[in-house]
Amino acid sequence: MKDLHSWIDEMAQLCRPDHIHLCDGSEAEYDRIAQAMVQANTFLPLAKRPHSFWCHSDPDDVARVEESTYICSEKPEDAGPTNHWMAPAEMKAKLKTLFSGCMQGRTLYVVPYCMGPLHSPFAILGVEITDSPYAVLNMKLMTRMGQKALDLITKKKQFVPGLHSVGVPLKKGEKDSSWPCNSAHRHIVHFPEERSIWSFGSGYGGNALLGKKCLALRIASVLGRDEGWLAEHMLILGITNPTGEKKYIAAAFPSACGKTNLAMLTPTLPGWKIECVGDDIAWIRFGADGRLYAVNPEAGYFGVAPGTSMKTNPNAMKTITHNAIFTNVARTPDGDVWWEGMTDTAPKGLISWLDTLYDPASRMPAAHPNSRFTVPAKQNPIYDPAAENPQGVPLSAILFGGRRSAVLPLVIEAFDWQAGVFFGASLSSETTAAAKGETGKLRHDPFAMLPFCGYHMGDYFAHWLAMGRKSSADKLPRIYAVNWFLKGKDGKYLWPGFGENSRVLQWIFERTSHQAEAKKTPIGYIPESLDLQGLGKIDMAALFHIDPTAWRQECEELSRYFALFGSRMPNALLEELRRLRRAL
Repeated sequence: MKDLHSWIDEMAQLCRPDHIHLCDGSEAEYDRIAQAMVQANTFLPLAKRPHSFWCHSDPDDVARVEESTYICSEKPEDAGPTNHWMAPAEMKAKLKTLFSGCMQGRTLYVVPYCMGPLHSPFAILGVEITDSPYAVLNMKLMTRMGQKALDLITKKKQFVPGLHSVGVPLKKGEKDSSWPCNSAHRHIVHFPEERSIWSFGSGYGGNALLGKKCLALRIASVLGRDEGWLAEHMLILGITNPTGEKKYIAAAFPSACGKTNLAMLTPTLPGWKIECVGDDIAWIRFGADGRLYAVNPEAGYFGVAPGTSMKTNPNAMKTITHNAIFTNVARTPDGDVWWEGMTDTAPKGLISWLDTLYDPASRMPAAHPNSRFTVPAKQNPIYDPAAENPQGVPLSAILFGGRRSAVLPLVIEAFDWQAGVFFGASLSSETTAAAKGETGKLRHDPFAMLPFCGYHMGDYFAHWLAMGRKSSADKLPRIYAVNWFLKGKDGKYLWPGFGENSRVLQWIFERTSHQAEAKKTPIGYIPESLDLQGLGKIDMAALFHIDPTAWRQECEELSRYFALFGSRMPNALLEELRRLRRAL
């Protein structure tokens, strides 16, 4: 285990900052750093939102960079075919060259933080060293950061070290950019065996906030494999029926596919209530009773702004009225923010995300498609009090979903745990702006973990199967596949989505209580009926149509994809594929 002080000294000697600041996580510290960013023209205070700021990034630093993200395990086969790999010693040598002197003219911030409730058995402690004040403030909102985390690190002598730099040293007297980054040399690197993270060149999102995807998914997934638990790209919600019975559901969707909207849903069904435990990450372990329990390791939301509105997600809109950081959204002349989908028409005189007067004739979006808000989770009006429970919440169901305009019905229940793992392994989704590259293209994204699994995906599937063998079927959550994005022949969505998704959740809730009826199909169980009262005309036949030809093609495609994992592809899932083919 690294000694904290000697590690800080070693990194400071490598990066050669002008100053070192150990963060205490206080409000006063947050305000001081934010004020310095206002003076540096990086932050702009928003007149309409108390204690909130607007900023914009470099146009080449706007999303996760999967092509520059590495899993540097000792053996290449442990990283697997879906991750970029380099030998740890070779990567370390390369990184030491990049990091040498990279913080000249800057402050090195030491950010001690805790992922998960502070005294939870689930909690993991981390320290991020960074030269980005933007990363410091976002880590304050997103994690339990500061003195209390530092006290635990000192006591337990345990932490995941993370080094981050924007990669732009400043010579004496040289003027800084409002968003320094080094796009030509970006590296987001994970060393799973030594549980460490090195990130260079990007100041944006999960590239720079090392507690988020780097620790809570890529490193934690390896810890979960080794210690017998799961680190997942999942929301967690509490759902209460009209008689007061409450259950918890976790759901995996690729980024920008509606996780936050589902986690903060306002049900349209009378008497139903939803509360939010988390909108992005779940750590899942067995309790003493043989059930699976989940915690949200995060303390805030880093939500996609476009498409968020009082219609689609009123709870998110109420959460971001104050104490928020807005990145790459547009802003209004009177000191508020705006993005596509917030209102039907754009306000006049908009300033685009690039800080220039917006021209509606340009056909370019005013807010970047991956623009974000960062805000503390406790501000959510439907924050679930159990989100602070150190033992987590018991899961009754797990959902897998993505953007599929065809083939996958609105909802299917897996026959059993093994069939449910097959659902997760076979997940495909149309790409979004959350990652750099082309959007709208169908790609395999098993368990919505493709960019976040810290080891071989075949071993990851096997780990999920092994988890199912540790308890009895009646104690394991039921597994479902959902698809809100089905389109009809006219290209329009068949399902209204948003708050109406509560009708699907009602069926799932009642299935887990053995109350709702289902019909067996080759791919799983589908509802006999859904509560559609007040919805008008809904084409149930199209929503639940199972096209044998399309599914056979799906099987062919899955067969090719599973071959990618070679001898590490579990036989149980290949058997599920054979069973599906026979049933079709």
